[in-house]
Amino acid sequence: MKIIIINGPNLNLLGKREQSIYGNITFEAFYQNLKEKYPQIELSYFQSNVEGELIDKIQEVGFSYDGIILNAAAYTHTSVGIGDAVKAIETPVVEVHISNTFAREEFRHHSYISAGAKGVILGFGLQSYELALQSFL
Repeated sequence: MKIIIINGPNLNLLGKREQSIYGNITFEAFYQNLKEKYPQIELSYFQSNVEGELIDKIQEVGFSYDGIILNAAAYTHTSVGIGDAVKAIETPVVEVHISNTFAREEFRHHSYISAGAKGVILGFGLQSYELALQSFL
């Protein structure tokens, strides 16, 4: 089974930024733990702060992977293009968020991705990614 985690803007700063919201573990450390815990899954990871690069990656893997775990971060609330890319592919997408976006600013309550996603998991910290991964098993 091939699954990719795609992270959007500023998630490369996990472990450093707003630790009260996002925790103090880097995504790279968390990702390595996931790979060790699920050796039966061919797991890969991509992060970009650039909207077009995220769309390119979704299109690149969207017909050949078994699943995409997507945290588009702030682009979730602004990018019609990423939402359209999710709808255009065959690979199922699970939208994830580390924080509970509904407990934050009102602009974070809307997602352009959710309508095309298999499901949405939010508010469980980095554990949201593992819950998404388990949904594909």
